[in-house]
Amino acid sequence: MNTMADTELLDAYSRTVSSVADRVGPSVLRIDAVEKRRRGGSGSGFAVTPDGFVVTNSHVVQGATRLEATLFEGERCGVTLVGEDPDTDLAVVRVAAPGLVAAEVGSSAALRVGQIVVAIGNPYGFHCTVTAGVVSALGRSLRTGSGHLVDDVIQTDAALNPGNSGGPLVNSRGEVVGVNTAAILGAQNLAFAIGIDTAIQVVSALIREGRVRRSVLGISAQNVPLPRRLARFHAVPGEAAVRVASVQAGSPAARGGLQEGDLIVALDTQPVEGIDDLHRLLTGERAGTAVRVRVIRGRACLELSVTPAAK
Repeated sequence: MNTMADTELLDAYSRTVSSVADRVGPSVLRIDAVEKRRRGGSGSGFAVTPDGFVVTNSHVVQGATRLEATLFEGERCGVTLVGEDPDTDLAVVRVAAPGLVAAEVGSSAALRVGQIVVAIGNPYGFHCTVTAGVVSALGRSLRTGSGHLVDDVIQTDAALNPGNSGGPLVNSRGEVVGVNTAAILGAQNLAFAIGIDTAIQVVSALIREGRVRRSVLGISAQNVPLPRRLARFHAVPGEAAVRVASVQAGSPAARGGLQEGDLIVALDTQPVEGIDDLHRLLTGERAGTAVRVRVIRGRACLELSVTPAAK
């Protein structure tokens, strides 16, 4: 056994984690949600601009009547909610403190399974706690509290606990690659972060407009299996579809001719095998622009033109 080699490896790992903590730690804040007549929960956030814009989770700030932040050095200051997006569990707040240290943002697309990552946050209120681990898996899907499915989520074994929510997941170069958002309570080393590539798009929209624009058809729907014989007859590649359970009066779907019982199988040539596919495809850019909705109605296959409305 080469004790010297083992020591050198441990020192290299330790130096990496320490370097990341020194570099990113000053950008991390504790965020307390103060509710009516009582103190609510707390979470984490990290500065993305020196003038006070901070990224956190939507569930950290949701429902709070007042927010407070604790900076790296312990100073407390007021917080203003800029906007939140429950569908991705992301939010942006602005902290009344000049000269914040902005974290450097990397790319989640460049991550590899097994890569070292460091999580920094405030679990159970313990300020600026550092944990380390690896990227356990990529491309996971995570359902948020709003019921929306977020794709390309990072799974990590870096320990996360209540209070870590909204803190940064950082690579060995000190670049933020994810926003820590969830841990499976009762499980060991099973935690998730929203990829920073997704977060950047959402955060930009929240800073610009205070919300994320999406589009809707105006239907209630359910996932159903698609009979194999029907799928083969109409050359539909999937094995499932979205059944229209009801159509809102005066909605885009009603104006476009969608009817109760229709099976939606595609949107602008993109296959639709479930409601999550519809959510993914109905982006804000589609609002006000006609899309081709392919449906199976009885034994017929129809292509309808529907113009989604802004959500």
